[in-house]
Amino acid sequence: MINSPFGVGAYSYIQMTLAPPIFVGIDIGTSGCRGCAIDIGGHLLAEQAIELPAPSRRGVEVEQEPLIWWQALTAVLTQLCDTLPYPITALAIDGTSATVLLVDKHGTPLGPALMYNDARATQEAEQIRQIGPRECGAHGATSSLAKLLWLLKNTQPHGVHHVLHQADWLAGKLTGRFDISDENNCLKLGYDTILCHWPSWIAKVVDMASLPQVQPPGTPIATVKENVAKPIGLNPKTVVVSGTTDSIAAFLATGAEQVGQAVTSLGSTLALKMVSDKPVFSPEYGVYSHRLWDKWLAGGASNTGGAVLLKYFTPSALASMTSQLQPDQSTQLDYYPLLSVGERFPVADPKRRPRLEPRPAEDVIFFQGLLESIARIEAEGYQRLYSLGAPYPTTVYTVGGGAKNSAWTQIRQNLLSVHMQTPQYTEAAYGAALLAKRGFFATCSRSKR
Repeated sequence: MINSPFGVGAYSYIQMTLAPPIFVGIDIGTSGCRGCAIDIGGHLLAEQAIELPAPSRRGVEVEQEPLIWWQALTAVLTQLCDTLPYPITALAIDGTSATVLLVDKHGTPLGPALMYNDARATQEAEQIRQIGPRECGAHGATSSLAKLLWLLKNTQPHGVHHVLHQADWLAGKLTGRFDISDENNCLKLGYDTILCHWPSWIAKVVDMASLPQVQPPGTPIATVKENVAKPIGLNPKTVVVSGTTDSIAAFLATGAEQVGQAVTSLGSTLALKMVSDKPVFSPEYGVYSHRLWDKWLAGGASNTGGAVLLKYFTPSALASMTSQLQPDQSTQLDYYPLLSVGERFPVADPKRRPRLEPRPAEDVIFFQGLLESIARIEAEGYQRLYSLGAPYPTTVYTVGGGAKNSAWTQIRQNLLSVHMQTPQYTEAAYGAALLAKRGFFATCSRSKR
């Protein structure tokens, strides 16, 4: 049980402390650590960020020392504590999906973490393919479970007590609890999000005792240890709640929450997520679902996206051509923009080849043809989700660099025939702060009963 400081309810707690509650979200991304503080109404109070050194890369191997994350986290929290007018009430952490490390009974890492895009565990992925259900989220060389099996086989660490994800370990450093994770991070570790337990087939490949207890995101874990809180400037009564993955935190930041509301991420790649009243899984189409309390996030990620645009044009060239786009006059160009062979969604086809010809003489027409083609893939993605049982989107929120291109938005709206919405907040750290707020009120509701 959590050592709750909240007494008989949220507003009683506010009255007792004479300080408005402040909720903090921490996003540990690929290139940096960002912290975001909000008030009870969700208004942004402060932000802080620190850059992280790039992970170590050797071909498909991508590693990073976990201590780097901890140093960045404590620095960001210290800066926030120095900036905010009142103590932090609750905080939550999101991290990159399927970034995995092993720790001993004290939570000490037993080697570098394998990052989300580390793809060395091909043999282990084949082992999982042979025994895991087709709808399991642990398939593929970049899954958490494949990485765990690789670590156990190739590093042979002594004293393994837990396998943790990035967000899990950082929450453990704050609370001393290294045995807890959340439903979103654990999807790629093989957790059954429909039945809400670890499936028995995992016992064939790993010691079940090393797997974490799994909670819904935003569930209170514990208060911050006093010896950890003091150097940072935190109140030791600050509650740490279970986190989520970076992509789901970014989804939460948009405010999308009703069935049919969707978020398109137009970054280096194209990713779709939609609130559904039921889960949909289809490995052959690259479709999976995350549990999100009493609803589901159904979606998939394509290899098309902004990275293809930057292969052909500089950012300044893209900006100068944007004003020349004519979204209501189709180029009739039919491309499939990929950087290399292979596609994940709306069809999982490792042999899918890029199609980027013919190229018009005018760059702006080529540019618009690429945007139209990416938009068609987005439309096909939502249609795929609909054909599998998810609702067709009623509203699409757009995040990522492509959200700023109003002409592209119009092209996409012409194809999707749905309302396009630009959210006020898109940072994953803001979404994690909303989780912290949710955990605070969940704790108060429990204490009132």
